[in-house]
Amino acid sequence: MNWSEIGDTLCPIARCLAVVGDRWTMLVMRELFFGNQRFDGLQAQTGMSPHLLSTRLKRLEGDGILARAIYHDKPRRYQYCLTDKGRDLYPTLMTLADWGRKWGELDPAQPAVDAVHRHCGQPLQLGLACACCGELFAAPDLDLAFGAAYSAERAGRAQAFQAGKARG
Repeated sequence: MNWSEIGDTLCPIARCLAVVGDRWTMLVMRELFFGNQRFDGLQAQTGMSPHLLSTRLKRLEGDGILARAIYHDKPRRYQYCLTDKGRDLYPTLMTLADWGRKWGELDPAQPAVDAVHRHCGQPLQLGLACACCGELFAAPDLDLAFGAAYSAERAGRAQAFQAGKARG
């Protein structure tokens, strides 16, 4: 499977990556969550070229992650606002930030951003919890089962790979 086909699979991870799976897009998402909604501000904070930023913004708009809104008529200028679909990426971004704090060789005494829970005033501690019982869990605590269609897709991909190796 090549990169242009990654979103055609039944895998939800691959489908997500087809929309937001490059570093530039996630930096744009970071800025949008920080409240930075204008092109110049996004360009300044991401370091992207105007063409690259424009391309990413158009793709995010096309995928329903953000919407453009006019903030100035002459000349016409837009700001970029997250949609509900875009705001639902917030836990993903927070998880990436948490991983970066742990493994990014950053000085824990000098955090780039402090995330404090407004309700209790305590620093954010991320963890996955079961929606039913509330218990925190990690990957070893899960049993995964592929659906029939996804199992067939994976088997077909494995067969095609083996056939390619045999020819190769």
